[in-house]
Amino acid sequence: MVGLSVGEKHFIQGGIAQDLRTDGRKRLTYRPIFVETGVIAQANGSARVKMGKTEVIASVKAELGRPSSSAPDKGKVSIFVDCSPTAAPQFEGRGGEELSKELSAALRQCLLGGKSGAGAGINLSSLSIVDGKVCWDLYIDGLVVSMDGNVLDALGAAIKAALSDTGIPKVNIASAATPDEQPEVDVSDEEFLQFDTTAVPVIVTLTKVGRHYIVDATSEEESQMSSAVSVSVNRQGLICGLTKRGGAGLDSSVILDMISVAKHVSEQLMNKLDSEIAAAEAMEEDS
Repeated sequence: MVGLSVGEKHFIQGGIAQDLRTDGRKRLTYRPIFVETGVIAQANGSARVKMGKTEVIASVKAELGRPSSSAPDKGKVSIFVDCSPTAAPQFEGRGGEELSKELSAALRQCLLGGKSGAGAGINLSSLSIVDGKVCWDLYIDGLVVSMDGNVLDALGAAIKAALSDTGIPKVNIASAATPDEQPEVDVSDEEFLQFDTTAVPVIVTLTKVGRHYIVDATSEEESQMSSAVSVSVNRQGLICGLTKRGGAGLDSSVILDMISVAKHVSEQLMNKLDSEIAAAEAMEEDS
């Protein structure tokens, strides 16, 4: 928890009300974003993202699996987050487990559209190899290295960058003798297909402090929030998922306004992230 004096709390709240935050940013301005790809050699794709003093790592591992009976024409994606004990003092011991579960659930909601998969930001159909028999299972792992607010958005950005870095091995299928048999699968060690991240959204969290909401809140700002709404928005401006935290209820008109603002802000975040990912991948190729 962030311990602030009464004066510091008033200073933060007053600055946000006047659209001048303690670090000089406006309410809807992000901290500098840094992206590095290919940070884990054993993964199919990986990335490190820094937003201010918040730092996270995401990795993607692709393994052959069998589709579920309820979605025979789709692959599967699992998302898990771990918080490093050094990320924040309260994470020592088992202190980070609750936040890890909360972040994992929020990412599934924002990127996969919850259990139903409706509005999924990751195209699960692209992971199918043979309907009902063989598919790709993607295991996405996130690690919170250091935390100074807005961890969910940083993890969403890192996952998008890691997926952009992901190469899926080319698969050749030998015809099965009968429809009931599992086909023989030959996985290439040399040919890889780039994972298509066109539809993968960014996550924009709007944190409500007083009567106003801000993006990319620091830990100090988050300590003064009444509630926060996280919206995942893709390149076409479509909402892929939404999640809320904080005890204060929000009127439906406020939520609709926050979604509208999130859609507007997502454009600048998407463009910034695209340029950072492109620069990181170019640097990775040169090294």
